[in-house]
Amino acid sequence: MRFATFNICGWKSAINKRLLHWIKKSKIDLLAIQELRAERITKPLIDWGYRFYFNPSKFHGTAIISKKEPIKVTTQGICERFDQEGRFFQAEFDDFLFINVYMPHGGREKQNLSYKLEAYENLIKYLAKLKKPVILSGDFNIAHTEVDLARPKENETNIMFTKEERKQIDRILQLGFIDVLRRFSSKNNYTWWLRAFNAKKRNIGWRLDYIFVSKQLESFLKDSFVPDLDISDHCPVIVELSELKFD
Repeated sequence: MRFATFNICGWKSAINKRLLHWIKKSKIDLLAIQELRAERITKPLIDWGYRFYFNPSKFHGTAIISKKEPIKVTTQGICERFDQEGRFFQAEFDDFLFINVYMPHGGREKQNLSYKLEAYENLIKYLAKLKKPVILSGDFNIAHTEVDLARPKENETNIMFTKEERKQIDRILQLGFIDVLRRFSSKNNYTWWLRAFNAKKRNIGWRLDYIFVSKQLESFLKDSFVPDLDISDHCPVIVELSELKFD
């Protein structure tokens, strides 16, 4: 099975850059999408046996694209503003919950940092109450450790790398979640680059996109990696698991 998370920076733009063909070619079984913005029904997904669930909003929005129909989907549960911005999507399957989040940026001047930290507080409380194993994916807008960005010393006090923000990832791990990409790689594995200054070509990036899994799913983990794509200013994260029932 292949799970993936991808901030596509706009549904229409990503489709024009062959997002759907990448999903099929990469044999993705379950995909979390962030920064959807708008929805558009796409016949190729239906023809290829996918089901899709949209939670759009003007500037944010999330979606789940799946080879299997979930038992239930929900777009509410974190806090009013977060939910209204389309930042949360949960799909329940027989053996696990698949959660897709698009965490707030916080603002270059940290004007929305309090909202970001509130959203994390509510997310962590929500996760702590869940009984089923969880696959937690999304754009978390935080580089967790120094290996997760190209220039950590220059960004020690900047948004997405402040101590307050990095502690939120610590708290997720303290719940028993596994950072899957880190389980298989200690390299930088950046997933986002500024569009300016030729940043991607120079690999001056940040790892902002994650897939975490509950401890109960650890034995199913096979691999995780970041494919190089030019669909968005982000690249996806892919996780491979074995044996889970998903057909």
